[in-house]
Amino acid sequence: MSTQHSKIKFLGHASFQLTTPEGHIILVDPWFTGNPALPADYTIPEQIDLILITHGHRDHLDSKIIDLIRSHSPKVIANPIVRLFLQEQGVPEHVFEQMNAGGTISFLQTKITMTNAFHFAQVWMPDGKIGYTHAANGFIIWMSDDVSVYYSGDTSVFGDMALLGEIYEPDIAILPIGDRFTMGPLEAAFAIRLLKVKHVIPCHYGTMPALTGTPQRLKELTQDQARLEIHALKAGEELDMAQLQLHKP
Repeated sequence: MSTQHSKIKFLGHASFQLTTPEGHIILVDPWFTGNPALPADYTIPEQIDLILITHGHRDHLDSKIIDLIRSHSPKVIANPIVRLFLQEQGVPEHVFEQMNAGGTISFLQTKITMTNAFHFAQVWMPDGKIGYTHAANGFIIWMSDDVSVYYSGDTSVFGDMALLGEIYEPDIAILPIGDRFTMGPLEAAFAIRLLKVKHVIPCHYGTMPALTGTPQRLKELTQDQARLEIHALKAGEELDMAQLQLHKP
């Protein structure tokens, strides 16, 4: 079923559900098990076509992700070290679309680019131990209606965001603002300037007391940015790309 245009649904914390113009469902860093921000009425879609995983922290790599993969049979694009972990836990190799930072693949009328992120991570093993240390990634998701979404993943601000903005010209950036473990509003404000993006969805804030950054503070720090729209979505709220004025001078 075609939706004719892209949609982005916020699932709380840093989890998102994207619907492509063709009706395909993409989950980004799904966190369903124990996520206090997940909407109580949210139902996991019957069909999941693709899962993107930026890193192995528990709020991005659901503890039951293997069960989700087995029950819904999506393709998976994961941080390379997370992919190795999942394969060693029994997820078949054919499930994965293998890639690494800087690469781009085409899948279901959508282009996916894996980007760098600056964030140290690890995986909590089934036996409770910690392993598979790695650096995180982000993604550029470019859909067939020419909407490009930059999901930065957990990251600090870094200068090469300017290069990402120049190369990929994202219409929307999904940026963490919680501070302490990722960018706060101050750093995210500079990320917005580097990316030259005009639509921003803040995430990774307010889920726990330590994540003190707020969308209001981000708005205050970006008042000088003409035509910038900060979309502070509530968990469960969906942003329809047809409602936005994209690609405008």
